[in-house]
Amino acid sequence: MQREALDIVDRGQYPDAVTPWEDEAWREEALGWAERGLAAHGLRENGQRKVRLRPWSVLVRMTVEGRDAVWFKANPPASAFEAGLTEALARWVPAYVLRPLAVDAGRGWALLPHGGALFRDVLDSAHNPVDPRAWEEPLRQYAGMQRALLPYAERIEQLGVPSARTVELPETFDRAVDGNTALAPDELKVLHELRPRLAEWCEELAGTGIADTLDHSDLHDGQLFASGPGRFTFFDWGDAAVAHPFCSFLVPARAARERFGPEVLPRLRDAYLEPWEGDGCSKAELRRALSLAWRLGAIGRACSWGRLFPGVSEGRSDGAGTVGDAEGARWLLELLTEPPL
Repeated sequence: MQREALDIVDRGQYPDAVTPWEDEAWREEALGWAERGLAAHGLRENGQRKVRLRPWSVLVRMTVEGRDAVWFKANPPASAFEAGLTEALARWVPAYVLRPLAVDAGRGWALLPHGGALFRDVLDSAHNPVDPRAWEEPLRQYAGMQRALLPYAERIEQLGVPSARTVELPETFDRAVDGNTALAPDELKVLHELRPRLAEWCEELAGTGIADTLDHSDLHDGQLFASGPGRFTFFDWGDAAVAHPFCSFLVPARAARERFGPEVLPRLRDAYLEPWEGDGCSKAELRRALSLAWRLGAIGRACSWGRLFPGVSEGRSDGAGTVGDAEGARWLLELLTEPPL
């Protein structure tokens, strides 16, 4: 029996998405690379693989003798920077991220160790009544990581990570709106009318003096590990950008609000802002900046959907372009919603 017949393949909600996994030569080359990466650490597979195929990645869970599972990840061209970024982050901020076992930055491949309990699983555990403050410490630590990465912003961009810098956001917004085919004429009209106010928000946010740094851009509860008592590890950087750091707060805050209710937001805001105090901004100024970034973070989310689900006009015929434009439009229209903080 061929090894491929033993693999469990999960295609989720995208059964028709075209990935390189369907190419036997690519599959053999990628898995051979992963096996050699394991061997370099004295490791060997000894069980069934679980393959997770999505338009934005190929992820293979590899069972390994004598230790936790290891993960092979391959990114598409639009997020191929993730492998090199993961490797660089392990050098720059090793306390906050996974240290890859192997990386091929040119091909967007990474071999990653097990990171511990997924934060979402901790929150979902029936045996662990969850305090609504559960997000506070992860957000403090994440903000600490962002601060530590402030000197590396240009080097992060040099790795291929997209730029969504605060002063450039109006032009980024223009491209996102003009390139989206799912926006109705009335929606386009209201977004174009919003543009002058958006430029003012960007100018005000840039004026706080807090520099752009790494923005995960999709930091929900499935994107970090509870890797030890009071310690959290952040991963999955395919949506990342160099942007105003506070834009990162949008996704985790929405996730926490959905789980615990809106009353958790002020405490989470203050926990995230705590590491940023003492740099010349008052607490009121930081809170105002976070409110602006909550709104503007929607642009990064729209751009991410546009990158990872390229349009049918770019050669896709599996419907992913429709999904990307629809989700991108939804995020762009979030700019019209007053932030809850």
